[in-house]
Amino acid sequence: MSDFISQVTNALIQVIDPELRKPITELDMVGNVSGSVDDFSVEIKLTVSHCPQAVQIESQVMDALTKEFPQSKAKVIMGVMTKEELDSLKEKLRGGRPPKSNPFGVGSTTQVFLIGSGKGGVGKSSLTVNLAVELANQGFDVGVLDADIFGFSIPAQLGTTDRPTRLDDMILPPIAFGVKVISIGMFLPSNEPVAWRGPMLHKAVEQFLTEVHWGNLDYLLIDMPPGTGDVAISVGQLLPNARSIVVTTPQQASSYVAQRSGSSGHKQGQGIFGVIENMSGLPMPDGSVLELFGTGGGQEVARALSEYSGTEVNLLAQVPISVSLREGSDSGSPLVASNRTDPAAIELIKIAKLLGEAKLPPSNRTLKVDIA
Repeated sequence: MSDFISQVTNALIQVIDPELRKPITELDMVGNVSGSVDDFSVEIKLTVSHCPQAVQIESQVMDALTKEFPQSKAKVIMGVMTKEELDSLKEKLRGGRPPKSNPFGVGSTTQVFLIGSGKGGVGKSSLTVNLAVELANQGFDVGVLDADIFGFSIPAQLGTTDRPTRLDDMILPPIAFGVKVISIGMFLPSNEPVAWRGPMLHKAVEQFLTEVHWGNLDYLLIDMPPGTGDVAISVGQLLPNARSIVVTTPQQASSYVAQRSGSSGHKQGQGIFGVIENMSGLPMPDGSVLELFGTGGGQEVARALSEYSGTEVNLLAQVPISVSLREGSDSGSPLVASNRTDPAAIELIKIAKLLGEAKLPPSNRTLKVDIA
């Protein structure tokens, strides 16, 4: 390799593919370099012709070349990988794993947390999004899987309308706030409802785990549907080493239902990491707290699950009612990224720190599911 081509290659190392989050040089996306140092062209080979990040990649390449060769006339030629080149890239991305395999099985170093609740409306999706963004802020590689197939809301809360890129049997998830995210809502037109029975739900969750290229994640957070239905059973079968985080409100009726969520996961071999009490109270201007939904629900869930599981289950935090949290969820701007001094954000950052310090659970658990 000539010194000039080496110089071009070194300049392009800093260009990161927005979807794969690796240098384009490492992904073999840099093709033919022709010409001389004064007047040259560089071919960039996209994974697919309809790559949604094509304009961004071309702009970054041009910026890198202009910076390295300020006096030269540089041209970027955008092309597409051949089938053989794409197959080679997919094999490299899988790291030796066979196609459509579950990367989060026994031996995985990814910490998987299921954010669940006994009933809807307790804010588990908002908490999932903010915890994921804060973990990414801490420097971790994070993914969010929206398993709430009927009530998907994660893409909107992360403010992304991007569609996944499909490379044959591999799906590249969009990235928002540094978090890889996948949701059934990304494959549907507008706000179309989903009306599927159990087998279709299982297939969707399985595809999200096995066909999406998650890369080497530190954390995978799964926004679970409320209750203990088909999706919960499927996730239990596919991710026996995951741990549950149960979300409730202070209201006793909510806490009573939330206990079922944690105990259901425990039956399927999943550990219970802890309980989050959301909407814990409304801070007032005079410094007092208005307990709109009562008190004690979170502590009661933690106590009941400790008794049920035979291990101590802690109340991780009590997240107060926050207008800013609600506004951030509605606008696609997570609270931890927009207003870190908000009382709710402070609690969310505290929980994310606990997750960041968590150790991997014991592996090789035996999954036993009793089917009536």
